[in-house]
Amino acid sequence: MPRINDVGGQDGFGPVLEELDEPMFHADWEAHVFAMNRALIGRGLYNLDEFRDAVERTMSHESSYYENWFRAIQTLLKEKGHV
Repeated sequence: MPRINDVGGQDGFGPVLEELDEPMFHADWEAHVFAMNRALIGRGLYNLDEFRDAVERTMSHESSYYENWFRAIQTLLKEKGHV
C-alpha cells in the first residue's frame, strides 16, 4: 500500500492554496512542536527518516500539520522507551 509521500507522477490533488502574508506558525504551540522536534533530533533520540516514517504511520487527515508532527514525536518517544 503506498504511503503519503509515494505520490510521484500522480495528479488530481487540486491547487495549492496560498495564504497571503501567512505566518510561519499559526499558534505558539506549533513553534514549540517544531523546536521540540529539532531538539530531539539534535540529541540523537531519533533521526529525520524515523520522524518522517512516524508521521506517515500515525497521520490523521482530520488533524493539522503540527498535530500530526506532535503525534509522531509522542509515538517515537514511546517506541524508543524515552517516555
